Amino acid sequence: MSLWTRIADALSALSQGEPLSAVFDRLRGTASTAPDQSVGFTIAVIALGAKIAKADGQVTRAEVAAFRRIFTIDETEEANAARVFNLARQDVAGFDAYARKIAAMFGDTNPDTLRDLLEGLFHIAMADGTWHPQEEVFLHQVARIFGLDDRCFNAIRARFVEGAPRDPFDVLGVPPDASLAEIRAAWRTLVRENHPDRMIARGVPAEAVKLAERRLIDINSAWEEISNKRAA
Repeated sequence: MSLWTRIADALSALSQGEPLSAVFDRLRGTASTAPDQSVGFTIAVIALGAKIAKADGQVTRAEVAAFRRIFTIDETEEANAARVFNLARQDVAGFDAYARKIAAMFGDTNPDTLRDLLEGLFHIAMADGTWHPQEEVFLHQVARIFGLDDRCFNAIRARFVEGAPRDPFDVLGVPPDASLAEIRAAWRTLVRENHPDRMIARGVPAEAVKLAERRLIDINSAWEEISNKRAA
């Protein structure tokens, strides 16, 4: 059974009243088996990505296209993938339950994956070129459920939403009074952690790794801005 068929069947069971925990256990395997992190990331993007697309009251072709850019879908699996997306986007209600289950899947072993997922959701939300207040509320609540602080949320928002305040210290995750050596160390760590090989190792599908390109540009730009100001 293919990945998309498994996910479609599981989400169909969810829509018919099967408990969320049972659905996720079905997708992960048994409770005694470590979850496939790549499959888990796929599930998370489908479930929350479809719901963020619906959060502003409508699902546009641009948002669906953004989803397709994250995942390479074989022609033979397009019908199942479409079924999955349509099942998950039926309404916004219940997205917090998905987010909590996903946080439980990744929070202890791969917390960075939750940040990767939030960026994917921003990518989908902004695909239609509009930042809707309901999308702000949705993504801010997801970030909190994921255990991501406001500094992380603000840095990601500034990367995707035109005109949003951008603080280079938020981007690097350091306080404004940090020493230049501390800031340099944070910058180097972020560059290393966002290397494609490191991202794939923590369960981010190869198709989604390209989302990190914008992040790396922002990380390097933040370091350049801060170091130039300190040198002046």
